[in-house]
Amino acid sequence: MTIITKAELHFVDLVPEAVRTDSIQSFVSQETPILRIVDSDGNEGLGYTYTIGTGGSAVCALLVDHLIPRLIGRDPSQIEAIWRDLKYSTHATWVGPITALSLAAIDTALWDLKCRRAGTPLALAAGGAQNSAPVYSTECGWLHLSVDDLVEGALDAKANGFGGVKIKVGKPHAAEDVARIAAVREAVGDTFEIMVDCNQAFTVDEAIRRARLFERFNLGWIEEPLLADDVEGHVRLANHTAIPVAVGESLYSGQQFRDYLQRGGCSIVQVDVARIGGITPWLKVAHLAECFNIPVAPHFLMELHVSLACAVPNGRWVEYIPQLSRLCSTTLEIVGGRIAPPRTPGIGIDWNWDAIKEHRKESYRPNYFGMEFQSNRQLAI
Repeated sequence: MTIITKAELHFVDLVPEAVRTDSIQSFVSQETPILRIVDSDGNEGLGYTYTIGTGGSAVCALLVDHLIPRLIGRDPSQIEAIWRDLKYSTHATWVGPITALSLAAIDTALWDLKCRRAGTPLALAAGGAQNSAPVYSTECGWLHLSVDDLVEGALDAKANGFGGVKIKVGKPHAAEDVARIAAVREAVGDTFEIMVDCNQAFTVDEAIRRARLFERFNLGWIEEPLLADDVEGHVRLANHTAIPVAVGESLYSGQQFRDYLQRGGCSIVQVDVARIGGITPWLKVAHLAECFNIPVAPHFLMELHVSLACAVPNGRWVEYIPQLSRLCSTTLEIVGGRIAPPRTPGIGIDWNWDAIKEHRKESYRPNYFGMEFQSNRQLAI
């Protein structure tokens, strides 16, 4: 039987090359734990996860102290069983972001190993429903940008083949948000998609008010208008606006998505492969949404999500934010507003290990990084 014999964890800190702000925070750092696992046949799998500025050290601690030791000696083909067992081994901290983000690094590495062993790209191994997916850009829509910058960025995105752009909203007065959206809509025309992202900034009454003001711009969706755990508030908003309501980047279990879908609190699902706990639960949420005739437009992590969005029939959009560009040579070509998933075996990310070492965060407990975890069982083999 093939077993997992080794694991190596790296902790990378990526400071964004561009300023990124929304209604509640500035995106100042992406802490990125990267996990490499090796099986007894010498096959490798790589997975990763992320936090925005805080919590990366907690993810590493959970991986090193609790999860990785339980991974050694397991059959890597039993992905579902491993995910379930590791989840229940941390039941006291489930449901929550640190546990989900930690599980995601392991689960993604297992899928990468599985696909590499089979010589199959992730998009096909996970379903192969579509050959490509529409892509939109968030890079030109940050909240600190002026109206002129927003217009210029949207026009550049359109000229470069994107199918749409996302604009951050949540200015102090609704009129400011309206002016920003109106300027972009006038510049790009009626057939180019515009989405808006509130980043949980509003109360229910303000969300309803702003949504009504936004309706004349024919938006693709209004994203995270309320606190992520306010299902009832989202139901009320959905009943008061014609704009599709998008949620998901701040949900950490399939049951949370089930509650939204059952109660009609959203019409776009933005499940994030890291924050849901990996590829295994991501696919379950996507298929659950399909049963409700709801599309999936995953949040962030475009290098992974392009394959997953193409794996399922209800993959609607891929979000373009090239945060891993300094760590990998993977490129996503945009043709006619769409991108195709990688065709190489595995998750399709071509990691640059020199760059990973350059950005590795050695200041935090460096004994974690490059560590090989070996069980007594393995040493006896």
